[in-house]
Amino acid sequence: MKRMYHYATVSKALDQLNEKGFTCDFNRNADAIKKNPEKFEIVHVYRYEGESDPADEAVVYGIRSASGKKGVYVAGFSADSDQETATFLFDLSIRGR
Repeated sequence: MKRMYHYATVSKALDQLNEKGFTCDFNRNADAIKKNPEKFEIVHVYRYEGESDPADEAVVYGIRSASGKKGVYVAGFSADSDQETATFLFDLSIRGR
């Protein structure tokens, strides 16, 4: 069984993933994931829910490409977030279980 890590905040999760080599910002390269999903694997998933505001919800994905590049994608649930990519990644993570 894989070891699970739980972090208090999104920023702590990002800091720890960065220390583990997840340095690429896949939020800036979301099209590459959407065009070539078979070349990416979700390695870590952390979900955060706002205590008082549902708009504070977020999911942090640790992603590894087939070429070995490791990075993160942060999906928020606010009106200005990229819902298409967030939905795509959420579906991918469920199929990978």
